[in-house]
Amino acid sequence: MAHTLFISDLHLAAERPHINRQFFDFLDRVAPAAQALYILGDLFEYWVGDDDTENPLNDDVAGALAQLTLRGVPVHLMHGNRDVLIGQTFADRCGARLIGDPTVIDPHGTRTLLMHGDTLCTDDVEYQEFRAYAHNPGNQRKFLAQPVTARREQMLGMRAHSNASKSEKSTEIMDVTPSAVEQVLREHGYPRLIHGHTHRPARHVHTIDGRNCERWVLGDWYQRGSYLRCDAGGCKSVHLEI
Repeated sequence: MAHTLFISDLHLAAERPHINRQFFDFLDRVAPAAQALYILGDLFEYWVGDDDTENPLNDDVAGALAQLTLRGVPVHLMHGNRDVLIGQTFADRCGARLIGDPTVIDPHGTRTLLMHGDTLCTDDVEYQEFRAYAHNPGNQRKFLAQPVTARREQMLGMRAHSNASKSEKSTEIMDVTPSAVEQVLREHGYPRLIHGHTHRPARHVHTIDGRNCERWVLGDWYQRGSYLRCDAGGCKSVHLEI
């Protein structure tokens, strides 16, 4: 049956080779049967710019995605909070299309809203302030004007700070805010919602203005890969074999 695949929060990094291998196997064995693949942010653990040619993983990922598109499967790539600096140059190398956050599609007859998911975590004020800073075009230009090595050092420092900050926050504050979910579902005409970011894979049903809206949260790939498979009959979460 015709179907579409959705993944997010892979956090690919040289330090986690088993997950990298699982991703390449997914692209080779699972994804070619799909009508399209949507990557909803955080493909990489961090991204310092399209001109980072020192990390061979970047080339390997671009090459594998390009091979998938040559096999006739369109790849759609959304920014996450870790790889917000992915640009058109890298997307072109992958043969992928950069899509905005949010994006509305209509796969197999069901109107579907796609998001990375971080904008729904409105209770985490500290994170939202950092997100606004990171998405500011001027700040991005200043960062990218630095040498790659300097950018990498700063990015690793930000990762360490982020991990320390998360350890001090409650699980509730780092999850989506119900009112934010309700608002975005209402604004987009009560669609199905698919997003990542929170690393809390699950299916939820929200009743908004008397209408039931399905929300799928994608899983992360820190320990094991997974994907969401959607067809005319609905969606199903699938875990990859370890």
